[in-house]
Amino acid sequence: MATCDLSVIVPARNELFLQKTVTDLLTKAEGDIEVIVILDGYWPTPQLIEDTRLKIIHRGKPLGMRAAINAGAVIAKGKFLMKTDAHCMFANGFDTVLAADCSDNWVVVPRRYALDPEKWELVDNPKYPIDYMYLSQDLHGVVWNEKNKDPELKKKLIDETMSNQGSVWFMTHDYFNELELMDEKTYGTFWNEFQEIGLKCWLSGGRVVVNKNTWYAHWHKSSDYGRGYSLSRDDQPKALAAVDKWKNKGWHKQTLPLSWLVKRFWPVPTWVGEKNSL
Repeated sequence: MATCDLSVIVPARNELFLQKTVTDLLTKAEGDIEVIVILDGYWPTPQLIEDTRLKIIHRGKPLGMRAAINAGAVIAKGKFLMKTDAHCMFANGFDTVLAADCSDNWVVVPRRYALDPEKWELVDNPKYPIDYMYLSQDLHGVVWNEKNKDPELKKKLIDETMSNQGSVWFMTHDYFNELELMDEKTYGTFWNEFQEIGLKCWLSGGRVVVNKNTWYAHWHKSSDYGRGYSLSRDDQPKALAAVDKWKNKGWHKQTLPLSWLVKRFWPVPTWVGEKNSL
C-alpha cells in the first residue's frame, strides 16, 4: 500500500550535480514525496545533506542504470513513480501537476528545457522547449522539430508523443510493474531506456503523453566534462537485438504491431512507403 504520493528515483553514477538535483526536487515538490538516490559505485563529495524524505542506496560496485532504477522501485512507497537523471531542475509543483493528469496506463513526461548546471538556470536555446519526439525507422528517439514548432500544437497542453528522452518519466507504481521495467536481460544496463518504456506502453494499449503544464530542464550537452552513465559497447548487441524484436513482436504482453504506432503518428520522418502498406 502506498504511503506517500510520489517516489522519485535518481540513479547516479559519478554525478557532479546530484545534490543540486535532490535539493531542487525536495524544494519544488508540493505533495508528499520521497527521493530515492542510488549511488552506483561511488560516494558523492561532499556527502548528500540529510532529509527525512531522502533515502540512499549505495552500491560498492556499479551495476548499471536499469539495475539502479529497479532497486529504487523495489523500496518505493509512492502511488506514483518518477525517474529523473541526476542533473535536472524542475518547475514548482511538478509532482502535483503530473499526478493530476496521469491515467493508470499512461507514461507522462513534462516539457523539456536545457539546463546550465553550474549556474542552475535555463539555457536560452531556440531548440527548446521540446515536447515531441518520434521513433526513427531504427527505433531511436529523435526530436520532432515540425511538431515542436507547430503553433496549433502549442495550444494542446496535454498531448500524445510517439517517443521521448529517458531523462524524466512519470507513471503509477503499479503500471511500472505491469510494464515489467527495467528489463536488463533484453536491453542491458543502459541502452534504449525510453524505447523500452514507450513501446511497451503504446503497443499494449497505453499512451505516452507530454504534459506542457509543467517542465524540467536537463543538462545541456555543451558542457565539457564527463557525467553519469555511459553507453557500454558490451550492451550494443542486446540493444540491436531488441530493435529487431520490436519489428515482429518485442514483448509477450504486446497486443498491437509496430505498424499500428507508425500509422497513429503518420507521417513519421525517416519512415518510407505509403501509410496503408505498413
